[in-house]
Amino acid sequence: MKRVYNFSAGPAMLPAEVLKRAQDEMMDWNGSGMCVMEMSHRGKEYVSIAEKAEADLRELMAVPSNYKILFLQGGASTQFAMIPMNLLGDSKNADYIYTGSWSKKAISEAKKFCSVNVAASSEKEKFTTIPDVSTWNLDKNAAYVHYTPNETIEGLEFQFIPDVGDKPLVADMSSTILSRPIDVSKFGLIYAGAQKNIGPAGLVIVIIREDLLDKVSGTVPTMLQYKTHVEAESMYNTPPTYSWYIAGLVFDWLKRNGGLSKMAEINKTKADKLYSAIDSSSMYRNPVDKPHRSWMNVPFILKNADLDKPFLEEAKKSGLVTLAGHRSVGGMRASIYNAMPMEGVDALIEFMKEFERKNG
Repeated sequence: MKRVYNFSAGPAMLPAEVLKRAQDEMMDWNGSGMCVMEMSHRGKEYVSIAEKAEADLRELMAVPSNYKILFLQGGASTQFAMIPMNLLGDSKNADYIYTGSWSKKAISEAKKFCSVNVAASSEKEKFTTIPDVSTWNLDKNAAYVHYTPNETIEGLEFQFIPDVGDKPLVADMSSTILSRPIDVSKFGLIYAGAQKNIGPAGLVIVIIREDLLDKVSGTVPTMLQYKTHVEAESMYNTPPTYSWYIAGLVFDWLKRNGGLSKMAEINKTKADKLYSAIDSSSMYRNPVDKPHRSWMNVPFILKNADLDKPFLEEAKKSGLVTLAGHRSVGGMRASIYNAMPMEGVDALIEFMKEFERKNG
């Protein structure tokens, strides 16, 4: 059976090379006689897998030595609570930037632990733009500033790292991590659910600056303290071992294919191609301001909504699947993460042109 091009926002497609390698190693990893899923997380075989994955991620992202990398469970959504629980310290305030559905959820959760100052919002603009940083109303007493660099649902992306002075900058990079190089030293904490650009669902990666680990109070449950997981090297309890292993294969794949600089080049080309096809069409439209369009998630609306269902049905027959937009916004959405090959984007563009020719 021929594999389809899966444009899902997550769980998303994985590189074919990674899937093939996992298949080859399924019954016997490296002569151990075991599948990775069967290994003790404390055994030497699995520890070697975990250590290599962390080392490769540190190399790929050029993570400074004063940052810790954690491989945890609970997805990015658990981090919405862990961040204020761990980073508030003596403060009762935190700044949040409101640019879409995921930052909204982060704000809602943080309000259970502190006073949230929404320092900037694009809600009035229906999340089609990013407020100019010069207009942000940051609280001098805030413990940190949180933002979502890429809003997966709305297709809105920061193409820059905001300067928030000496406040720790916290970023939910679930849908943009590993898509290009970034300067990790500009952040206090980065977190990312794995199921988009890293690997299977069930894993979340946290990169935290060491000096922030001591802000947590003793009242925070043990499992919800970053310090707990740093001291136990992400193995305080049984971690999501297979997801961690697949993530390691993805990191290895990235290294062998030019690293994040090469990924940035490919991802920009893919996004530019697709946006160009949308902009030159009389049938399709992208609502996001051009300077803030996402490289990873490309929403588009058909001029005639009655054609949505036929579009999706015919796309599926052409091997192009999971193109429906999020239920909260409708329309279409093509997620084109690292694993989406250029051929997949080209196939989608050709289908869109042919669909417009027949129905425009």
